[in-house]
Amino acid sequence: MHMADALLSPEVGGTMYAAGVAAVVYSAKKIRREDLGESKIPLMAVSGAMIFAAQMINFTIPGTGSSGHISGGILLAALLGPFAGTLTLAAVLVIQCLCFADGGLLALGCNIFNICVIPCLFIFPLITRRVLSASPTKKRIWIASIISVVLALQLGAFSIVLQTTASGITELPFTAFVLLMQPIHLAIGIVEGIVTAAILSFVYAARPQILTSAAARGAGTGAKKVIIVFACIAIALAAGLSVFASANPDGLEWAVLHTAGTDVIATDGRIFSIFATAQERTSFLPDYSLRAGGGNGVSMAGLIGTALVFAVAGAAAFVIRKAKTSRKHRAEEQAVEKQTIPALNTRAKDG
Repeated sequence: MHMADALLSPEVGGTMYAAGVAAVVYSAKKIRREDLGESKIPLMAVSGAMIFAAQMINFTIPGTGSSGHISGGILLAALLGPFAGTLTLAAVLVIQCLCFADGGLLALGCNIFNICVIPCLFIFPLITRRVLSASPTKKRIWIASIISVVLALQLGAFSIVLQTTASGITELPFTAFVLLMQPIHLAIGIVEGIVTAAILSFVYAARPQILTSAAARGAGTGAKKVIIVFACIAIALAAGLSVFASANPDGLEWAVLHTAGTDVIATDGRIFSIFATAQERTSFLPDYSLRAGGGNGVSMAGLIGTALVFAVAGAAAFVIRKAKTSRKHRAEEQAVEKQTIPALNTRAKDG
């Protein structure tokens, strides 16, 4: 579902960059108002690492010649809250783009909006949070997860169609494109919904406070067991299962191929050249493979990417928490000063 630069005009790409950056900044400010407890920092780091590793594994959609992978927006929002989920998934997408050339650099704003903002900031508050805030049961978790993920992917896929059509630089007729994009992402959404429901059911059984506090904009507590399990899953996916990923084109590539007759769309222009050159310089493991050495190095690339996401997401959470703590201390000091100065003035007058 990661868009390539070839689908976008610079104008649409730039507009979506502004929307993506605004959503990330907004989420960072909102997090500063929440309670970032000690357990939420490692939970953000390990959850982001797990989603990065999971996105490397494309599963085949039977009878289509296509494949899909989970996006993780609803899962992260349910575990961390919508704003922390947005920042964590945005970190995943940025690292995928800059280090692995997964998704175009010009299209990064679109990918953040379609894959991250829609599920975390739109769908989760409307559907998933309402279920998790009202004494969730396993059945309700499954229903809410599948419905939320399917709806998020449908809106994300339709958003891609709109952005591509608005760009007007590819020969992808709107009707034909949308008739391929929506059904294939429905199938992908059902699979991701099942995966999301299974993980959230485990978390609810192991430590229900994580889900209920995330739904209530809290910090989440007692996440040690969940963090350990997520870390093991991330390592297993990145180092082992990633080599078994389907070689079929993903849902977006498949839809482009069957609409345009080719999955390779040429780009022309100085803007595209600038973004392509910049991405070539930053992506030291393009397509999740080693440029030199034996084999394609998928496992090694997966472990490196997983570690990068863990470090970046954890660092972001730590910095935000530190900034919030510093601001709280300054506010307390100012409050003390406001109380102290009048008292000193009163004593001086009495003296």
